[in-house]
Amino acid sequence: MKVLIVDDEPIEREGMRRILSVAFEDVTILDAKNGYQAIEVVESEKPDIVLMDIMMPGINGIEALQQIQQIHPGIRGVMVTAFDTFDYARQALRLGVKDYLLKPSKRSEIIATVESVMEQVREEARKQQSDQQAERLLETELVTQLLFHHVNDVQLDALMETVNVTSQPAFVAVLYLPEPTEDLYRQIKERVHRAANCLVGALYGKQLPIIVFRSPDFSYRGQAMPFAQQLIGSLREYPGIFIGVGEEVAELSEVASSYQQAVVALASHTQSVRFRFYEENIQQLQAAGTTNIREKEQQFFESLDSGDWTQIEYLINEFIDEQEHQNQPLIYSQQRVLELFWIIQRALENLGMSSQTAYLSFQSTTYRQLRAEVQGILSKIAVHYNSHLGTAEFNKVQIVKRYIEEHSHEELSLDRLAELVGFTPMYLSKLFKEKLGVNYIDYLTECRIQHAKQLLRNPEKSLKEITYEVGYHEPNYFSKVFKKMCGVTPSEYRKQSVTR
Repeated sequence: MKVLIVDDEPIEREGMRRILSVAFEDVTILDAKNGYQAIEVVESEKPDIVLMDIMMPGINGIEALQQIQQIHPGIRGVMVTAFDTFDYARQALRLGVKDYLLKPSKRSEIIATVESVMEQVREEARKQQSDQQAERLLETELVTQLLFHHVNDVQLDALMETVNVTSQPAFVAVLYLPEPTEDLYRQIKERVHRAANCLVGALYGKQLPIIVFRSPDFSYRGQAMPFAQQLIGSLREYPGIFIGVGEEVAELSEVASSYQQAVVALASHTQSVRFRFYEENIQQLQAAGTTNIREKEQQFFESLDSGDWTQIEYLINEFIDEQEHQNQPLIYSQQRVLELFWIIQRALENLGMSSQTAYLSFQSTTYRQLRAEVQGILSKIAVHYNSHLGTAEFNKVQIVKRYIEEHSHEELSLDRLAELVGFTPMYLSKLFKEKLGVNYIDYLTECRIQHAKQLLRNPEKSLKEITYEVGYHEPNYFSKVFKKMCGVTPSEYRKQSVTR
């Protein structure tokens, strides 16, 4: 921590320096002999606290502090003066001065005053750190809701406002990480945030989704291509990383489709090409005569999401039939089917199911043999899926449910809840909805609002206190969620409770 002493009297500066140096060994003491010099020191050193004498030649302490706060708004001021006048005090308060010392001051008074202001600085730093952690958590939660159809109408608008996001054109890029680690995740997140206006999701298996907001200064391709190139270039030390890029969508509520497109593009990667655009897949399939591509892909992803293996087999066989009808070379059709199996494997990994790579033998010499081979592979995958689903017992969902009820006032991310029972986030979300008929985020919100209703009946608790007690970090966000859930604001609910 840095403390700046500003006084035109050398004896005063030196005396204050000695007192503070002895009392606070870990504090850096700076000094300035007038207001102008103080402004220069603030510009270069960014101190946390300034002890400012009011009466000095040139500009006085009040004027100097006005300019200093324009440079460094977060600085804490302590006015030091021999004039205990109301006018000076009033001007100082307007500038956010936290305390003042009258000359001459006792050593104990100086130490107590500075210690008090230092604690305010530390508390503000803790709050900023907490807010940053909460913002990072809200960012990943928002991505999860948008990409995996966990959109909660009650919370979505308020959540977007809290992370300072508006609905706007965007596209999704998905990174495939062969060996994902927390350290690599943090590195990528930092680099991506520096490079683009975006939201970075959590790791889902070996995939990392990124929602990139469109810049009005560039075309979609003109923005997406450099983004992918620069990101791959910054990760040269990590071989095997690929990027799939989905198409642009007009609204954030539509980015789930761009995410699915990015996954499809990811399935077509090669060792020589480190990123691929979904539109390249579309062009390739259209050139081969494949029809209704987007509709079939949507059906394929919906079937994957529900675990409908009969429908998945039907869709793949329909694709094979079309390829045969168009007299496509068998080797080309085998490659396209292999890409579909790659997508299935990634989906299983995202649900926490370890699976061996589903390889085609490429020994089929006819389309009939290819269909038989596909049927055999899908049968094995379906058995593995159903077996895994059977071991995910209902009591584990109940464990998560009870944990949410008991810890709803804490920061509960999908990742944290999944770790509690040994599931991946996506699999827990899917299982929670299947077993209880409600999304985890909806249930968490319901628990928090019920707790808030109880606390609102206590007139001694402020809305800000209640906000933090029920698990939110922003009173405005809490109020918006409460009103959408209950139809009235927290204040209105409190008044209604009192009159009953």
